[in-house]
Amino acid sequence: MPDAPVSAAAPVALILLPTYNERENLPTMAELLLAQPNLRVLVIDDGSPDGTGALADELAAASHGRLQVMHRTGKRGLGRSYLDGMRAALQTDADLVFQMDADLSHDPKYIPDLVRGAATADVVIGSRYLQGVSVVNWPLRRLILSTFANWYVRTITGIEVRDCTAGFRCFRREALARLPIDRITSDGYSFQVETLFLALEAGCRVSEVPIIFVERRVGASKISSGVIRESVFTPWRLVLRRWFGRR
Repeated sequence: MPDAPVSAAAPVALILLPTYNERENLPTMAELLLAQPNLRVLVIDDGSPDGTGALADELAAASHGRLQVMHRTGKRGLGRSYLDGMRAALQTDADLVFQMDADLSHDPKYIPDLVRGAATADVVIGSRYLQGVSVVNWPLRRLILSTFANWYVRTITGIEVRDCTAGFRCFRREALARLPIDRITSDGYSFQVETLFLALEAGCRVSEVPIIFVERRVGASKISSGVIRESVFTPWRLVLRRWFGRR
């Protein structure tokens, strides 16, 4: 992997990259990420049966310390992976902590845009819906589901963000430290809604920058009926918890 130049003036970014059966995508994603300066990667593998974890170890050995691997052995899930990664990130010297998908749907070329956004915001979202609909290769059913989900979340919670369910995010370290991580219970894609809700409750400034989201080229989507059910109930749970907490 090529070494990118390091600038002492630029913030140091740590990319949290959860993986589950992403062996075909991970090498390309790692190469694109490590081509950027002032950036490190933490691969959080959830015991992938396709050998993603072992491949990640090989990539780490060739990365001169810029890529590390966390092998999770507990209960699987996107939210649990991110929570373990966030706890680890807070033990590092990273200025910015990113969430990204490993399937190449989040293009690393947008990272500088999110970094610039973090100069004036605590949480920056790579938004698919800031400038109309910026999604490539999704079937109509998936697009309708996603746009409805964002409308549903905004309506129930009052969050004024166009892409509440986005998984491409940048947190300033001090903002991430303000989140009550141990209170987060969502595990699927509603994890993104819960962390955004809690960030706003903690007084974080949230902004969005436009990205183009491209559906994964290889591998299978992790969306299941259980993930969808959790996404339906999570906004109500968050609002009720806030309401009862203030009584």
